[in-house]
Formats: sequence, structure tokens, C-alpha cells
Amino acid sequence: MTNDRHTTGLPELDKMLGGGLIPGTMSVVLGATGIGKTQLGLQFAHAGQKQEGETGILFDLTSRGDAQNHANYARRMFDWELRLRKSDSKPNLGHLWDPAVRDDYLHVFERTGRKVTLEDLDRDEWQEWRVEFMKKIDQAIAFFYTNFAHGVRRCVIDGVEPVEKASESFQFHVFEYVYHQVLRKEHDWVARDLFRSHFRENQTEIEKHGYDEKEISCLLMLTSHETMLDDLLSRPIETGDVLSNANTVIVMGKIRDGMKMKRGLHVAKHRGSACDDSIVEYTINDGGLVIGG
Repeated sequence: MTNDRHTTGLPELDKMLGGGLIPGTMSVVLGATGIGKTQLGLQFAHAGQKQEGETGILFDLTSRGDAQNHANYARRMFDWELRLRKSDSKPNLGHLWDPAVRDDYLHVFERTGRKVTLEDLDRDEWQEWRVEFMKKIDQAIAFFYTNFAHGVRRCVIDGVEPVEKASESFQFHVFEYVYHQVLRKEHDWVARDLFRSHFRENQTEIEKHGYDEKEISCLLMLTSHETMLDDLLSRPIETGDVLSNANTVIVMGKIRDGMKMKRGLHVAKHRGSACDDSIVEYTINDGGLVIGG
């Protein structure tokens, strides 16, 4: 595990984390819709430009059919024009080594409705989803691999909806595949999955663009049913839950101050160093989260 921390883009939060997030591990931000998770994710992704020389990437798993507004937020917060990869575009392996093909954002499933669990799908819909996933997986591998080969070292995975059991969520099925088979896999094995029969003819470029998967940070934005910070802090964690496997868990929720509601943030879990155990207030403006503001 590298000792170089990745800044979150918020100096106050970096200080709470003992210097920032630890590459090679998974970090989770947990909170209700509208609490500021996406803004925090964009601040983390954009901070890569200064620290690593490349902005991070966003992988959107939302299946609700409504927009996450990442592009609008990025433009307003940083004057950052996200390069959007079309969800139906096929990987062009011949152009992969050109840094100009690097995209910032991929919304892999553009399904409609609010179905996110296997229980919601009948047998035919489940088979349809599996076929769609297998068609999209090469595109997702190409998206991540191309970015990492060109120097990106941080990714944000957004749009995961709340469910009673993670094992019932097809969004978590996608996340588990991407996390273990792409983000935490050695670069040459990811290249083998992507290039397949064309691996040998691209081997020189693959070695030239090699990267260390232990330098990559993953920030998973997880939507909760709970809105109050106290409820999030008392939330039970099941064995195998993504929160139990995360290195770092940051919770964001509402806190009551007399007759007013405010926003509060707390580092609920952080392995690798001591962390600040306090609850801090934050506000959101056009530039994103402001801690203590």
C-alpha cells in the first residue's frame, strides 16, 4: 500500500483523514439523495489534476432514467467540461493509445424506471439485463483501462441506489465486477481481458503504458434511505456489506440545531492512520462543499 495520500479536494477533510484517502483501497461516501455526495465526488475527481496531472473519472450506475447532473455541476464548480463517453460506443482498440480519446464520464446503463434489485425483475427482464451487461462490460473495461493507461489515478462510482440487501442489487453486481476485475487487477491482466486475441500485437504499448493498480483510489457514492446523521451512524453493518469491506467510510447527513436543520459530516471508519472523530458542519455553494462554512 502506497503512503502517498490522495487529497479529497477539501483540506479540512484531508486533515480529518490523516492526510487524505489511501490509494489502493475503497472509500465509501454514504448519505441520502441531495446531501452533497456528487459535489464531494467531483471535488475529489477534479483534485487529481493538481496532484497527479490528470482529473479523475466518473462511472455512473444510475438506472432511474433521470440525470445526475455531473456535467452541470462540474461546469459550475470548476469550469470543467466533462468529456462524456456515449453509452453505446464500442471500444476502438486501434485508437486507445491516443490520449485524445480519454473520456471523463461514462453512464453505462441508461435504463428507465426505478428498478435496481433482482427482485424487481422477472425472469425475462433479468436475462435481458445480463445480456445488456455483457455487451457493456468491454466498454466499461476500455473506459477504465484507457484512463489509467494515460495517468488517471482516481475514480468515482456514483448512482448506487439504496436496497435492503446489497446482494439483491444489480448495481452492486456491476460494482463488484468493476472493482475486483478492473480496479484491483494488474494492468496487463486487464489488458488481456480487453484486447483478447489482439493482446500480443499491442503488448509493446501495453508495457509502455503500464500502471500500478495499488495507486488507484476508488470512491463509491452510496445512497441511503436514512437522512439524519444520527440514523446513519447507528446503521447496522452486515457481514459482506460494502461498508464492512471499505477502508474508509464517510457519512453525510442532516443534523438538528434547534428549529433549524444543518448538514453534518463524520469519518465513521478509516484504516491506515488516526482520524478525527468529530462531526463537522458543512454547507454547499456553487463551488461545492465548504466545511465549517
